[in-house]
Amino acid sequence: VQLQASGGGLVQAGGSLRLSCAAPLRTFSSYPLAWFRQAPGKEREFVAASSRMDGRAYYSEYVEGRFTISRDNAKKTLYLQLNSLKPEDTAIYYCARSRIQSPPPRREAIYYDLWGQGTQVTVSS
Repeated sequence: VQLQASGGGLVQAGGSLRLSCAAPLRTFSSYPLAWFRQAPGKEREFVAASSRMDGRAYYSEYVEGRFTISRDNAKKTLYLQLNSLKPEDTAIYYCARSRIQSPPPRREAIYYDLWGQGTQVTVSS
């Protein structure tokens, strides 16, 4: 496993979590990175992405203003700060590396070739 996600858990609605994705890749800073999520019975969906060089962030409309993606190229770690969580945010969250270097980061999972194992986020009402 080349990407290792962690930080998930059970939290009440309105609460916060911080997810981390360790990616000890030689090429960590050369590719966009993203978070996706998949709820039971649903398709995997785009959550947020970070550009490779300037770290510019892109968000799904469902999380814009509540979630913040960031990356530390020196530590080779991707983060996702989840605030104001809602029960509908409940899902397994995956970090992924894009196989397309040029910006902007793609929002479709088919463009990502390395995936972490996922971390469960459960939001109770």
